[in-house]
Amino acid sequence: MEWIKVILTSLLSVISLFIIAKIMGHKQMAQLDFFDYITGITIGSIAAELATELESPQKPLIAMLVYGFVALGLTILAHKFPKTRKYVNGTPTIILDHGKLYRKNMKKAKLELSEFMVLCRQEGYFNINDIETAVFEYNGRITILPKSEKRPLTPKDMNLTPQKTKICTEVIMDGCILHENLKRLGLNLAWLDKQLKEHKYDSAKEIYLGLCDDQNKLVLFPVSE
Repeated sequence: MEWIKVILTSLLSVISLFIIAKIMGHKQMAQLDFFDYITGITIGSIAAELATELESPQKPLIAMLVYGFVALGLTILAHKFPKTRKYVNGTPTIILDHGKLYRKNMKKAKLELSEFMVLCRQEGYFNINDIETAVFEYNGRITILPKSEKRPLTPKDMNLTPQKTKICTEVIMDGCILHENLKRLGLNLAWLDKQLKEHKYDSAKEIYLGLCDDQNKLVLFPVSE
């Protein structure tokens, strides 16, 4: 039956995409360079063709594997031989430095002045006079070094030494108690029940998310409609 073949080739397409994605690694869209971007589009297009290719599905499958392994090979090459990164990934370009805008570098980066202003605003800088250096990265994002008088105040500036912040641990998620996390924190159900009672809750089912910090302080977010 033809529809059975469509189902099987579609499943093959999904499995192939999953495997190739695992091999290539995870990147955010903003972290993709140009080659990663076009490779992702091409692999997706081939995968769609594979899903409906009933006569010889091995052809698009082979093409997907070739694209995937070429992308993986270039990534390995860039890691093992750092000098090749500028050819594979590209290089950062200084757009603004010490109050000077480099028009030549903007042309090299194919970046319009209006686009540069948008990128600055997206980073929270509405006045470019507040910027010491702006670098256009190879992944299409802009990195900004603010002028010293415009950078955020830090505890070091005030001679303060705050305690280290540690990640909170989930102990309740969607009304379910995470027993492994409780055990890892050296806590138990009796402690959790006591904490719930102190917060005027009868059970964990009333809690959408419960977080516990390194001081065993429980923060609860109740279930809401």
